[in-house]
Amino acid sequence: MAPVLEDLYLRPAARAWRCPPAPPVADFHRALPGYTPTPLVELPALAAELGADRVYAKDETRRLGLPAFKILGASWGIRQALERHPGAVRLVTATDGNHGRAVAAVARTLGLAARVFVPVGVHPAARAAIRDEGADVVDVPGPYDEAVRRAAAEPGLLVQDTSWPGYEDVPRWIVQGYSTLFAEIDAQLGGAPDLLSIPVGVGSLAQAAVTHYRSGGARSTLLSVEPDAAACVLESLRRGRPVTVPAGTTIMAGLNCATPSGLAWPYLRDGLDAAVRVPDGAAARAVHDLAALGVPAGPCGGAALAGVRAAGDLARGTVVLLITEGAGANPAV
Repeated sequence: MAPVLEDLYLRPAARAWRCPPAPPVADFHRALPGYTPTPLVELPALAAELGADRVYAKDETRRLGLPAFKILGASWGIRQALERHPGAVRLVTATDGNHGRAVAAVARTLGLAARVFVPVGVHPAARAAIRDEGADVVDVPGPYDEAVRRAAAEPGLLVQDTSWPGYEDVPRWIVQGYSTLFAEIDAQLGGAPDLLSIPVGVGSLAQAAVTHYRSGGARSTLLSVEPDAAACVLESLRRGRPVTVPAGTTIMAGLNCATPSGLAWPYLRDGLDAAVRVPDGAAARAVHDLAALGVPAGPCGGAALAGVRAAGDLARGTVVLLITEGAGANPAV
């Protein structure tokens, strides 16, 4: 069934918008122990279902020893931040799960302490995984935005993947780190995809996608996908300005964000072709369907497929689904 207007936003002019490219960071990631490009898995059954020529899953369920893509941004962002603050002994962040675990993992490898603020709605297993990386986990009895406020007030080097006025350098470096993912996709395909489906929380990964594909000659359609309980980017696009939506509850815990990143917003506003919101049931169905095809997605990763299904006839040519987390990252389905 086609989505009703309130669930889908379209901006045909986005494909013509251009921005400067991100600095190349792939060589930094290639030098990390255990680096290898994550798989791009072809899924002919989904191509037949969606009416696309080819459908691929960019499988980020095993990235540098962690079950999500976030280590790409955390590793580069922390490296850049420590060059400017070499005396730092503790990293601080807020997270819905995967970012905090990535920050904790990098801190452990560097011999630094880490304190991670975690809001309500994050699965206990995700909290335990952050602790297992050696971090001090602080439970916040409130939503993600409150966890960010708590982290920003904590002593230490803040490594946050969302931005606000006066705090933009580290989020910018984190976004730059994600560019390696898109460079891998293009190399694996031999060119840019026709449609890229991007799970979205505060919008940093989508910002990286927009930067990559709008800084060159690619004509890719970029689709953002959010839970209907926390569709802050969709609502902001609809209103033409960043807005905060009421905090909700969703199995897509890593996407449960009420406010877009201020740094990401201009890129999302001008560079996204489409945005859609999906219910938990659609994400759960996508998780099970992907698992049957050999892709062990978590709910946030499943959102990429759910979003393409909801967006209907956008699925043309070569489609890439960003499977941003593995099933173990948030065992909610």
